[in-house]
Amino acid sequence: MKEFLNEDFLLESEVARVLYHDYVADLPIIDYHNHLTPKDIANDKVFSNLTEAWLEGDHYKWRAMRANGVDEVFCTGEALPRDKFIKWSETVPYTMRNPLYHWTHLELQRYFGITELLNGETADYIYENANAQLESLSIGQMLSKMKVEVVSTTDDPIDTLEHHMAWNEMGESMILVPTFRADKVLLVKDVPQWNYYVDRLELQANQPIRSFDELMGALQARHDFFDELGCRLSDNGLDRIYAEDYSATDIEAIFNSLRRGRAVTGYESDQLRSALLHELAKMHHAKGWTQQYHLGALRNNSSRMMRRLGPDTGFDSMGDFQQAEGLGRFLDRLDSTDQLAKTVIYNLNPVQNEVFATMAGNFNDGSIAGKMQFGTGWWFMDQKDGMERQMNALSNMGLISRFVGMLTDSRSFMSFPRHEYFRRILCNIFGKDIENGELPHDVKWIGKLVQDISYYNAKDFFKFSHVSRPFPIQE
Repeated sequence: MKEFLNEDFLLESEVARVLYHDYVADLPIIDYHNHLTPKDIANDKVFSNLTEAWLEGDHYKWRAMRANGVDEVFCTGEALPRDKFIKWSETVPYTMRNPLYHWTHLELQRYFGITELLNGETADYIYENANAQLESLSIGQMLSKMKVEVVSTTDDPIDTLEHHMAWNEMGESMILVPTFRADKVLLVKDVPQWNYYVDRLELQANQPIRSFDELMGALQARHDFFDELGCRLSDNGLDRIYAEDYSATDIEAIFNSLRRGRAVTGYESDQLRSALLHELAKMHHAKGWTQQYHLGALRNNSSRMMRRLGPDTGFDSMGDFQQAEGLGRFLDRLDSTDQLAKTVIYNLNPVQNEVFATMAGNFNDGSIAGKMQFGTGWWFMDQKDGMERQMNALSNMGLISRFVGMLTDSRSFMSFPRHEYFRRILCNIFGKDIENGELPHDVKWIGKLVQDISYYNAKDFFKFSHVSRPFPIQE
């Protein structure tokens, strides 16, 4: 019987262990998509306790606690930090076979060297032990401990990016760059809120927005600003891609109705979103950025809890949206004029993995290796089974060798061991194939492939400025 979470965790063969320990374990991390707070990074924040560092904002943990019968006061409520941590600790033994059980203990080990299992009995000891270490463990030290080389945060076009600028002025070796996420300009169903957002964009861009062209002009101004600060990626989080037919006359009429405070039909909303996505995508191509589309979430399912707590608090799920036709039409419109940027599409519903993998393959044109990416398992799929299913679909339908690998997609500074988790699973997949005679026992070449997937492909693909520290391929 193997010891839980030992050095060979998830590595089921000798060749998998060689691939992991000798080739990828010590590689740095390029975290090209996350929801970390730039202010906390720039200020090198020191957390006051483990609850603040680990539980605040973590809807994964909140969902588990609620499922375990824990009252909301201990999740998002006003309970004391120690009491929240104890309730989480009592929940942890009930998360067995959920990835939270693995992540929890990986994070305790990697950040604090704590190997005890977290439960109600060990909660006080672990809380005090970790708190004592946190007193001298700033965010910068946490990132350094995890060998994080690049953090690409997720930022709204109207964000000032003042903390990115402050970081750049400090001349730190870690790269902190923004990602351009223009989701709010797409939320046209809530007309008052949409107009409020457009008014704020008008102020931030310092130019009037009286027409659709002027709306795009303001977004272009913010796009240019992001680019100057090292932005190399955009992102959109959508239920599905919008690619309806429209004319310039249609879009101007819809825009004018919205700016006058009038609701538009569902189809008109989809037309405007289609136009916005298309025009934004052309901007990304012109700058040489990579565009990301996270598709398939069905959000805010509990209206009662939405009213009480707001969005992003743990009441979202996989959706079963039709994806292929609209996604194909959207990508083809850009490709037909040779304005299709490097693209990563992420799928939340594993039933559609092969749809996404084959759709990405439709638009590779030989101009860039891996130009079209079927992105890693995310949100509900960033666990062992989800990662394996995504990588198997990609292997079967495309080239896993050109895959840009893992990201945290997290709001927590303690989530970086997910890269280790991914790398172990990746090495185990290749190790199994070698052991089964399905791949040759060419450890030097396959070692290079797992290094590429873990680090080098992302480094070459995204081309973040001043990523220059050498990490040579190990022989």
